[in-house]
This record gives sequence, structure tokens and C-alpha cells, in this order.
Amino acid sequence: MEERREIMNKSLYKSSGKNLWKGRETDPSLGAQYWYQKIECLDLNEYPLNSDSKNKEIGIIGYACDEGVRRNQGRVGAFSAPFEIRKKLAKIALHFDNKRIVDFGDIICEGNDMEACQDELSTCVSSMLNHKILPIVMGGGHDIAYGHFMGIKDALNNFDKKKIGIINFDAHFDLRPFEEQGNSGTPFNQINAVLNTEKKALNYFVLGIQQQANTRELFQIADKLGVQYLLNEECHLLNIEKIKEELTSFIEANDCIYLTIDMDGFSSAYAPGVSAPSSLGMEPLFVLELLKHIFKSDKVVSCDIAELNPTYDIDGITASLAARLIDAIVQVY
Repeated sequence: MEERREIMNKSLYKSSGKNLWKGRETDPSLGAQYWYQKIECLDLNEYPLNSDSKNKEIGIIGYACDEGVRRNQGRVGAFSAPFEIRKKLAKIALHFDNKRIVDFGDIICEGNDMEACQDELSTCVSSMLNHKILPIVMGGGHDIAYGHFMGIKDALNNFDKKKIGIINFDAHFDLRPFEEQGNSGTPFNQINAVLNTEKKALNYFVLGIQQQANTRELFQIADKLGVQYLLNEECHLLNIEKIKEELTSFIEANDCIYLTIDMDGFSSAYAPGVSAPSSLGMEPLFVLELLKHIFKSDKVVSCDIAELNPTYDIDGITASLAARLIDAIVQVY
């Protein structure tokens, strides 16, 4: 009999249910036509260690936490992002085969204990990777990145692929200095601190950096750490081939890729519902084109969407964009 391990904290981890997934009724003889008809809802604690699925397996999990945004003096509201993304995903038409999609539920921040929430996310991500599932995490503030990276790092200790490259679509470096506590602006500096203890370098590439949203100190930190970045004004479709070349070099220099997309990197015309909106951000088609290129490498091991803030969304267009990005990731995986 297969051994089971109780790995998730019952007070922080909540499995999902099909009642969250609703959409248009269709002719049953046509099979699944929409996401809500394809998705499975399972408890990660009960998932078999050796799945017999012959399809690629993808797991989505919510990170219901905006404590990091509050600490970073941002606009709170990202806590409810996973719920809103599910509502939009449910109604998207299905255009992929041979992939199993599982909703594993949410990690929910209790009170102000963001660190416990990050630890739980790390456990969940590590478990999914050990089950050979591609995690797609829905946030939540960008403090999601620290817990997410630690889960990847933990899982990859069991494999040969240990050099993790981080590709971030974002208006901000999120390299702020930190002391006792992190926040939504510190995750990649926290990751660097962990890597430093192991005498490893931070392998980090950011696309969409806005000069006005990052202090000179942050640019100095980025330069000191050898961070590769492209300014927002460079991130457009006319420049796409040159950017693909730079990304290819970065990807080839790493064993695997952790992909993170901060919704505030997009122009507020496409993403008003974020903690730090900007009128001068990236266009969705630019990011979608690069997603195809990044996934061609077969090196992406985990992904997340961060900083959707439904409180400030307009007609759900930011949540819809987040859902379309997840759908695009599933299609190109």
C-alpha cells in the first residue's frame, strides 16, 4: 500500500471544490468545451505519489495573502485574487489536449503571519514538483516569490537541475533591503540572501522595469547582484527578436526556469486592478509572445501570477488578463 505523508498545514491549506467552477452549459456529447468542465479539484495531501496519468499534469494553487503589500505600504486587496481568477478561468474555452489540470485549492494567510503562509506555499510547490506536476500559483502579493522559490529549491535538491534562473515580468525589481521581516518589495533580495549562504549567485532577469518606480538605490543593488533587466521602453513587439536572443542566453545558462508575472508590469489600460498601477506598462501581446519562446526551452519548472488586486479592478479586466495568461501557459507547456 502506498505511503501517504501529511504535508500540508490544515489551518493554512484549504482544498478547492467544483462549486467554484461554473460556466455555460454545453452538449455533453461534445465533451469538455470550457475550463470548468476540464478542471479536477483535489486535496494535495491525498494526491498519489505516483500518478498513472499519461498526460502532462498541471496544478493551480492560490496564495491568498496581501500582508506583504500592507507591509510595503501598498493598496491591499490581493487576498481575494485566486477566487476572482478561478471565476474567469472557468469560462475560458478549452483549446488544449493531453493535459490534466488540477485545482489544489488555496494557502490562506492567517492574521499577519505572512512567513507561515510562505512556508506553506514552499511545502505545496515542493510537493507538486515531486509529483512531477507543473505548479501555477495565483497570488497574492509578490512576496509569493520567496515562498515559491524556496519550494522549487527544496524539490530540486532531489534532482540534478539545481541552477535556477528567475524570469520576472515586472515594473519593479523587488530587491528592497530587508531586516527582520520581508514584504512584497523584498522577495528577490531575500532569495539572494539564501543563495549567499550557499555561495551561489542570484540568476535573475527582469523585463519591464520602470525607472520612475525604482529608486537609484535599487538600480545599484541590481547592478551589484548582476541582475539582467530591460527597461519598460525597451519591452515592445518591435524589439522582440533582440529580447528573445537575450532570454535564450539567460535560459541556456541555467538548468531550469522559475517564471513569475507581476500584473503591475502591464499598462493600467490592461491591468487597472493592481496594488501599484501604471499607465506606461507592457502590452499583453508582448508578454504572450515571450511566453511561447520561454516555454520552447522545456526548462520552465514553475510559474506564478502576482499582484492582482480585485478591489481596484474595473469590469474584471485584470482578472480576465490573469486568467488568459494562465490559459496561455497551459497551452504552450
